[in-house]
Amino acid sequence: MGMLYLIIATLSWSLVGVLVKTAALQFDAYTITFARFSIGVLALAAILVLSRKSLRPAAVNRWIWIGAAGKCVNYLLENVGVSIGYAYGNILVQPTQTIVLLLISVMIFKEKLTLKSAVSAAIVLIGVVLISWNGRPLGELFGEQGWISLLFIISGIGAGLHLLAQKMLLDAMNDVSMNYSMFFWASLITMMPLPFEAGWSPAFVPGAWAAALALGLITGISFLLSSKAMRTVKFSVAVIVSNLAVLFTIMWAEIFYREPITNFIITGTVIVVFGMTLLNWPSRSAKPSAG
Repeated sequence: MGMLYLIIATLSWSLVGVLVKTAALQFDAYTITFARFSIGVLALAAILVLSRKSLRPAAVNRWIWIGAAGKCVNYLLENVGVSIGYAYGNILVQPTQTIVLLLISVMIFKEKLTLKSAVSAAIVLIGVVLISWNGRPLGELFGEQGWISLLFIISGIGAGLHLLAQKMLLDAMNDVSMNYSMFFWASLITMMPLPFEAGWSPAFVPGAWAAALALGLITGISFLLSSKAMRTVKFSVAVIVSNLAVLFTIMWAEIFYREPITNFIITGTVIVVFGMTLLNWPSRSAKPSAG
């Protein structure tokens, strides 16, 4: 079952770009962001009720607020970028998150930067540059598509802060309560601009409502499936499968929206997947000392 959970979670993450693009046919980016959090919170609340645990969100831990703020930045900018750009554009989020976490581990937590980590990060960065460039003339790098790429990169920084907060809270809270608390406060934060920024299409689009619901359920449930998978699936296999999400993302974008997938996008994505897999691949364990 572990492998099945991992595949479902990976496919769910890969569908986010297409689902956001579909939801944008009816809703603005602010509403989509709020829906992703609020529906996710309801899904997590149901799990807490079934587990007979408290629905009171944690509020006094700074990492809860750092995680909530990071995820707000992640979702809002990702939704804006996909709404005005391509459904596959969010493939920049995951590699950016990877590089951000590596920099934080070295600069803040003073972990040693190994040759393998440095080479892997450089490979990921090359892939990100190729995807962002996409063969356009250098003068267009700061045009509309260039700025959309910047939105996804900043979104990846927010995702990195959220994941960092999760790591810092692992010993203090269980997964469900931790994410329930973060998403609860994030839903309140993203609800605030709705009276001023929300703008729905006057036409009723059933697919957009279904996509918004699916995005919320992915927010609430996919990480649980991933956590369960990690308990039984070999780590090296889990790394490969989860990183394949970016490849599926561009495949869904081409299938559902016929978006132009150039050789630069394909090459950059393959390089990113290779770099992230190399970075997260478990190192050979050292032999135990004589002591």
